[in-house]
Amino acid sequence: MLQTRIVPSKPVMVLEGEKKNLIVTDIHIGFENSMAANEIFIGKNSTINELIHELSEIIDTEKPDSIILLGDVKSSIKSISRNEWNEVPLFFKKIKEKCDVILIPGNHDANIQQLVPDNISMMSSTGMVEENILLTHGHTMPSENFSHVDKIIMGHLHPVFFQEDSIINGQRVWVSIKTEKENIFPNKTGEIEITIMPSFNKYFYATHRKQYKKSISPIINKIKEISKAKIITLDGTIIGNESNIKQVI
Repeated sequence: MLQTRIVPSKPVMVLEGEKKNLIVTDIHIGFENSMAANEIFIGKNSTINELIHELSEIIDTEKPDSIILLGDVKSSIKSISRNEWNEVPLFFKKIKEKCDVILIPGNHDANIQQLVPDNISMMSSTGMVEENILLTHGHTMPSENFSHVDKIIMGHLHPVFFQEDSIINGQRVWVSIKTEKENIFPNKTGEIEITIMPSFNKYFYATHRKQYKKSISPIINKIKEISKAKIITLDGTIIGNESNIKQVI
């Protein structure tokens, strides 16, 4: 039986059964170009090393068999930027030195196969199933072949809490939703739980709400009614429920 848990104060989930996996999403290597377009400037040479260092420390602590990347490893959508040609292979090389790496491509990962070393496992962009859990980026609708699952873990939406008078305004959060399974898989009954992970890249939405553009997921768009939801900070504090879900996704 698979168990899931959140790594304290980190945007990382542990999925543990016979093997131990770390789940990470939305790293967005090469994001500096889009940030600069919003007049937000970050020292580009330091961020890739910082991302590798932060993830390496978590791997050293948790000692997983593998890391599962739920897409958007790179940041540009249709092309490969100059930064990405150098930094994406470096990222995979350094992380592969510590554990196996599995990649489920996201909508920003076009042509990423040109950057991925041979020793990295690339899955379909529709996702992969571990027992009763579908792991997917979140930009595509799950196939009926996955309809036996009762949990979905996804990224793509980069949930962030916005409330200007709050001390956690602009911080990344976890979102857990329970809804009727037939919303996602029309021929099935019962309940399904959807966990939306925060982006690993802490800079990606370090901006004001007016510059924040929400992503759209066909999975979430199919949900007619949420029976129960939780909004959880990185340190594990529950700060919201189904009544304020639209604040974060």
